[in-house]
Amino acid sequence: MDLRHTLFETLQIDIQEAEPQRVVLTMPINETVHQPMGYLHGGASVALAESAASYGAFLNVDPERYNVFGLEINANHIKSKRDGMLTAVATPIHMGRMTMVWDIQMKDEDDQLICTSRCTIGVVERSNK
Repeated sequence: MDLRHTLFETLQIDIQEAEPQRVVLTMPINETVHQPMGYLHGGASVALAESAASYGAFLNVDPERYNVFGLEINANHIKSKRDGMLTAVATPIHMGRMTMVWDIQMKDEDDQLICTSRCTIGVVERSNK
């Protein structure tokens, strides 16, 4: 999968581990992902969470037959952060034929919980057109 010119590249998201039951992504916390007051933007955390869940869902389908898309995501921002590294660990809660639900825990380099999220992914059959 080519991640160039995607949100992965823009946010400097790096894949640390990619297995069907566990995806680990990292993202540096720097001015690129800050809100105007100089802290990690909640939307950047949500983007990291959905990226982890979507990548995990992709690993569980036949990409020749199916696409995966985020349907719903929620996030609880637990702690603010100005710099460092954010690590997202995504694991499946539900693996259905048409939907998947993923749990994503995001921690910093000191293993402090920064954000917790749940993401529902839709599995859609690819059109032959």
